[in-house]
Amino acid sequence: MQEFLNWTIDTIREDKLISPWLEEKKYEWTPLVSKLISNILDKNCSVIILTDKDREWFLEYVLSNINTPKQNRPFLPFYDFRAFYKQIDSIKSEDDINLIKDMLSISFPAGYCFWYIGRGQDIRATIPKVSNNSFLWLLDEEKQDAFNLRSNDEALDMKLLQMFRLYNKTLSAALFAEINVEH
Repeated sequence: MQEFLNWTIDTIREDKLISPWLEEKKYEWTPLVSKLISNILDKNCSVIILTDKDREWFLEYVLSNINTPKQNRPFLPFYDFRAFYKQIDSIKSEDDINLIKDMLSISFPAGYCFWYIGRGQDIRATIPKVSNNSFLWLLDEEKQDAFNLRSNDEALDMKLLQMFRLYNKTLSAALFAEINVEH
């Protein structure tokens, strides 16, 4: 079983579709990915994906590719938040947030975590940012325990696709005990 950080570096270097910029961010990337994969595989948490409006295309891409048969692995619990609550853009208060969290706790008794991709100041980021164990890919906001990006980066869409590719490979490697994401 290979050490996670070394596996990540090797994978970035060997995969011609992943650019070297991600290797420079390895110390930001690995702890965040480790936490989410541990939540999925060890704690049986479901992952609820939420994006800002500009990244909805990416949400569709993730959901179309995370559980395809070509992955040759069991299907994993990834869900579109919009399927649970369509009025996400009308959250106004802490009571609204608590009601949504209560609904999700009932729906996912083993636990859930958010994977948010988008602007940090977007209304849709509110719940993931105040929830424990969220996997945050934040744009235009510097936050600890988040992967921080810039919306004005010309290569942003490509970077998101490369990050997903690496994340998906990491999921498979962890699932098949090729790596231990906790070390």
